[in-house]
Amino acid sequence: MEWRKCYLDAILVPLGFLISLSYHVWLWHKVRTEPLATIMGTNARARRFWVSAMMKDNDKKNILVVQTLRNTIMGSTLMATTSILLCSGLAAVISSTYSVKKPLNDSVYGGHGDFMVAMKYVTLLTIFLFSFLCHSLSIRFINQVNILINTPLQQADPEMVSIVTPEYISELLEKGFVLNIVGNRLFYAAIPLLLWIFGPVLVFLCSVTLVLVLYNLDVVFGSGRKCCKMDEGMRNGDLV
Repeated sequence: MEWRKCYLDAILVPLGFLISLSYHVWLWHKVRTEPLATIMGTNARARRFWVSAMMKDNDKKNILVVQTLRNTIMGSTLMATTSILLCSGLAAVISSTYSVKKPLNDSVYGGHGDFMVAMKYVTLLTIFLFSFLCHSLSIRFINQVNILINTPLQQADPEMVSIVTPEYISELLEKGFVLNIVGNRLFYAAIPLLLWIFGPVLVFLCSVTLVLVLYNLDVVFGSGRKCCKMDEGMRNGDLV
């Protein structure tokens, strides 16, 4: 009987996650093969130029560097704080005996057993915990960049100069931003899971809507795509 009540959860929820996972696999491939056709690839390339420019004229732009990185750290801190607060709230709900743990049986489809309710909340808790972990690691890497990018290399020893290069700092900054992006995407993935409390149909609809919204935010349209094609053409010409 429990399976008959949960068949929609067993079909629609994994299907919604499969759609979201397929989109992000496609996006990762797009960033790797055509970086300038995506917002992530374009921003990553711009950040590398930014690091090089800031290190060349660090005496005049060190305040700008600190303020820029501080704003990024504040954003990651806000998301990490929100994630851990939601984890605390969900943990309180799971451990409580109040009727808030039970969904409205008459207004939603899907399973309403104790096992399904526990699975919904534990899955949400896990997603928010991983989001908090990614944002915390992102803050760690960006703090390292904040110190290294302002290191006075003229007064440092040759070994330090050979290690702390713009390429090395760019790699650290990219790790921080990648972790920030992963943390945000995990946070977004929790939105359909929140709706899972009210039934699996909303999970599937929200997953499809979320993919459509993210596609419009991740892909470069118009002039950006033309620039990408021109860049590829120049590379092919250089190879010839």
